[in-house]
Amino acid sequence: MNRPMTRPMPHPMVSVTDEVAQALADGTPVVALESTIISHGMPYPQNVAMAVEVEGIVREHGAVPATVAVLDGRPRIGLAPDDLELLASHPDVTKVSVRDLPFVVARGTHGATTVAATMRLAAIAGIHTFVTGGLGGVHRGAQQTFDVSADLTELGTTDVAVVCAGVKSILDIGLTHETLETLGVPVLGYGTDEFPSFFSRSSGHPAPMRVDTPAEIAAVMAAKWDLGIRGGLVVANPIPAEDEIPAGEIGAIIDRALADMDALGIHGKDATPYLLGRIVEITDGASLTANIALVRNNARLGAAIAREYAARAAAS
Repeated sequence: MNRPMTRPMPHPMVSVTDEVAQALADGTPVVALESTIISHGMPYPQNVAMAVEVEGIVREHGAVPATVAVLDGRPRIGLAPDDLELLASHPDVTKVSVRDLPFVVARGTHGATTVAATMRLAAIAGIHTFVTGGLGGVHRGAQQTFDVSADLTELGTTDVAVVCAGVKSILDIGLTHETLETLGVPVLGYGTDEFPSFFSRSSGHPAPMRVDTPAEIAAVMAAKWDLGIRGGLVVANPIPAEDEIPAGEIGAIIDRALADMDALGIHGKDATPYLLGRIVEITDGASLTANIALVRNNARLGAAIAREYAARAAAS
């Protein structure tokens, strides 16, 4: 079988906590968690409280959490409470995508990993289930700016299933779907025929494929990699109905935030943190509440998927 190895040799440049290393050696389910959401996605102290809570949810649902970051130039798989506090409060934590990893490592500085960088480091460690909030994608107006998230190209090459609440609603969802199709990335709607849009359960776009149980998702993961088809999968898990901001309501707010961003001339990797922060301001905190709710929801599903995938690996 071509399924990714679950017990890889340690990488000399990557530090893995004893807990995560032991879990991987034993075939215990492990869930990777990103750190950009801590350093650049939420204000302090909600960010560190959310990080601790999400790790706890993963544990409660039968998996080992492995938050990923770069600290003092060393990629880390699994973090201590003091590390989470540092990422949440330190003023000089770089937002790190794959292109930034060599630079931050060489300089010996701190970095919070994006979806793309977290996927890459998780796969190096042998972790194949990853929970985040929302996926990056094709930005609105990309026909002129060519602003396309590295999350998409990473999904085309790295064997990790990404559990998210859809792509961030500030993006062009239709063009993101087209790009994922071109890259050969399966997009699975969990319990839904409509692709979710982060804050909202609806987007106006169909989910390309539907799955209704974690076992089905694990089966798709195994089938993809057993066929020798490299790359990841997107698991689009809608925000709980009681926590969503309806698409019509959030759409007008996003348009306002985009106009404010354009007026300030903000672009590139600074765009998403600015927009998410501005949306929190406009909604008087309602978007932050929704963001935390969807991450909790994704953590529960991610742990269940990791359990099912580990069980399949053990039985093969």
